[in-house]
Amino acid sequence: MRRSKARKTRLALALTTTALTTALTTAAAALVLLVAPGGASAATLFSDDFEDGNVTDWSRSGGSWSLVTDGSRAYRQSGTSADARALAGAGWSDQAVQARVKPLAFNGSGRHVAVLARAQSTSSYYYLGLGDAGTVVLGKRTGGAPVTLATGTATAPAGTWHTLRLEAFGSTLRGFVDHVQVVTATDGSLGSGRAGLAGYYAAATFDDVLVTDVGGPTEEPTDPPTTPTVPPGTCSASGTPTGFAAVDAWGQNGTTGGAGGPTVEVDTAGELIAAIGRSGPLNICVRGTITVPAGMHNVTSDKTIVGIGAGAGITGGGLTIGLPVDDAVTSPPANAVHNVIIRNLSFRGATDDSINVQMFSHHIWIDHNDLAGGYDGLIDIKRGSSYVTVSWNHTHDHTKNMLLGHDDSNAAQDVGRLKVTYHHNWFDRTPQRNPRVRFGEPVHVYNNYYVYNTDVGVACQANAGCVVEGNYFERVEEPVSNHYAGPAGRCVARNNVFVDESGTPDCSGTVQEPSGYYAYTLDDPGTVKAAVTAGSGVGRI
Repeated sequence: MRRSKARKTRLALALTTTALTTALTTAAAALVLLVAPGGASAATLFSDDFEDGNVTDWSRSGGSWSLVTDGSRAYRQSGTSADARALAGAGWSDQAVQARVKPLAFNGSGRHVAVLARAQSTSSYYYLGLGDAGTVVLGKRTGGAPVTLATGTATAPAGTWHTLRLEAFGSTLRGFVDHVQVVTATDGSLGSGRAGLAGYYAAATFDDVLVTDVGGPTEEPTDPPTTPTVPPGTCSASGTPTGFAAVDAWGQNGTTGGAGGPTVEVDTAGELIAAIGRSGPLNICVRGTITVPAGMHNVTSDKTIVGIGAGAGITGGGLTIGLPVDDAVTSPPANAVHNVIIRNLSFRGATDDSINVQMFSHHIWIDHNDLAGGYDGLIDIKRGSSYVTVSWNHTHDHTKNMLLGHDDSNAAQDVGRLKVTYHHNWFDRTPQRNPRVRFGEPVHVYNNYYVYNTDVGVACQANAGCVVEGNYFERVEEPVSNHYAGPAGRCVARNNVFVDESGTPDCSGTVQEPSGYYAYTLDDPGTVKAAVTAGSGVGRI
């Protein structure tokens, strides 16, 4: 039996002095103990970190297997034209098989890289695989083609490390990706067997193989995430929004993001994309500026994404909060993305939107960010999304700032929704869409600082209802209008400050009052410029 080196597997044993003594005594008897749920002890049945350069414990079938160095020694299957498997261990009944896996290439669709459990031969086993299209598959083979037992999703792009864990206890099978359970199934056709690794017409690198006899929780204590846990005080994932994001509605009580979930730190594109795509609550601390691939990257429900300090951000792409666009869906679906917080990040160089909220996503809080130099919108909210607060952001060096409602013809999805609060933002020389509103009501725009918005400040159209109050407008010729373009909207403008050749509001109609949804305190508009310029943007939480 091999034991992974402590520096490499990074086993975090929170033991008291007495427990440590016991563990050392037991280790002398050749039994490695891990902390298990409820205080139980888990025996390590097999482990291999490949640092000794020896793979004689592994029996192989198909593919091209070799030892490589990928940060440390690892086991690579480099072929994509065969069904490749490697098995190890004596064989056990109850087992949890875990390994770090880096997918490298897939030869077409329906391919996967996997860990194996209860492998009775190279053609009979359970497997947990990462697929070529962001899929996770839990399945079995009993002499023929793979049989799918359950599927899930995970963001696991080729070239990035992920931790796979397949548990087989009795007839219960559970699959974890990066310490989060994503699939489960019941099957008793294979009662025991060895552990294994596989590339089903796919190439991958494998490392830190660990087999234990006790299952783990969703946050596995035996092998922490590949992204380190952030020390307390370096990443502020706490905070509570005001405005619509704080309203209880659509089955969600306020906006809490990743509250109750673990905290991870990310500093690479692969880590970030994997983290925002995980299921379950998660607090994601971004260190430094991360360059992501061009395009939009999906954020799942129950996430807090927050920058560390004043130098964290995303460049090269943007974030989408929402299901894929579907015109046929005209009411909030049960699986709408919800409960997401984005704070203290700089966004630059997006190839589409910097932040896009769509398809009935709800309870979103976008706060204390710095957004500039994108391609389309900096913050666009559309297609029925609602219960959103946009606060304390600094937007600049960009024309198409913020859109609320994307088209005059989208009433079916938008009427009665698009309830958004904009407060304490610095709209810094952004010519238009500050915001441009269609259909939403009420849209509450208060205590923002507008300076030199050369086209229009707040544009309220397509029967939208906007309440614009307590803002400070400086050198804004058309600060508020419900006749800006297309069908007219309705707006109420009150208690605003207009200075340095700013115009006057062009408003008419009646609008629902925000106070019917939530309580708020309006700052003296004369103090807004100083407060917002001092407090908006990154590094100010």
